[in-house]
Amino acid sequence: MCAYLELTKPRISLLFAITGLAALVLEGSLRTPWILVLAIFLVGGSANSFNQYFERDIDAQMERTAKKRPLPLQKISPLSALSFSIGIGVIGLGMLFQWGSLLASLLGLFTILFYSFFYTLWLKPRTPYNIVIGGAAGAMGPLIAWAAATGTLSWEPLMMFLIVFFWTPPHFWALALYHKEDYKKVSLPMLTLVKGDETTRKQIFYYSLVLVPISLSLFLSHALSVWYVLSALGLGSIFVWFSFRLYSEKTLLLARRLFGYSIVYLMLLFLVIILDGLS
Repeated sequence: MCAYLELTKPRISLLFAITGLAALVLEGSLRTPWILVLAIFLVGGSANSFNQYFERDIDAQMERTAKKRPLPLQKISPLSALSFSIGIGVIGLGMLFQWGSLLASLLGLFTILFYSFFYTLWLKPRTPYNIVIGGAAGAMGPLIAWAAATGTLSWEPLMMFLIVFFWTPPHFWALALYHKEDYKKVSLPMLTLVKGDETTRKQIFYYSLVLVPISLSLFLSHALSVWYVLSALGLGSIFVWFSFRLYSEKTLLLARRLFGYSIVYLMLLFLVIILDGLS
């Protein structure tokens, strides 16, 4: 069972679900929407499971994945992984349709297809900006949640979508900096390999600068207070500080630290939205 859970990339899927929960809280009509949060987790988990199924040969060659993921370790057969990916995807989409809306289930289906097929099979092997475009899939949680609660979309979930969308490139490019040789080994055209480390560090810094005002724009929602603004500004300033240090000092240690902090940043930012929205 643990091996199947690992197929979903549980930490990533949990973060995906938390961004959805934040949207539900901000929308305000559902205070304990655990059925929808589970559905969003399953949708994200299905997309991640498909990703591991399609990249099982690549994962077996990369040092950071070969000894961690269940398919390279042969804990699960490819057929079982494919069946699991389809199964939890169907369940998640069914839950979104039953307890949410048709729009929510369609957005969930788009997320799975976009990440699993378009990003994994077509985009990732072809362009160094794969993660910029492909990051749209990981940012869909708030849109799915809002659509599930209301049957429509609004500017609030769109701004939350943009927060995750602009967070994704610096998060993954930091990872690509200190796993550059891994990506080179499997011939994936990551930005570090195609444009070089200097361009990658510069892009990380630029994206972090854009991320801060986007996160602050959520204050326009009547559900959030000045505490959100202070929190978003503080968390964002640390993100920019790490990015600037990485750009100026150019060390792999700082790339690792930025990658680690980026996860903390997004988790805390959306937890602040949840807590402030509930207060």
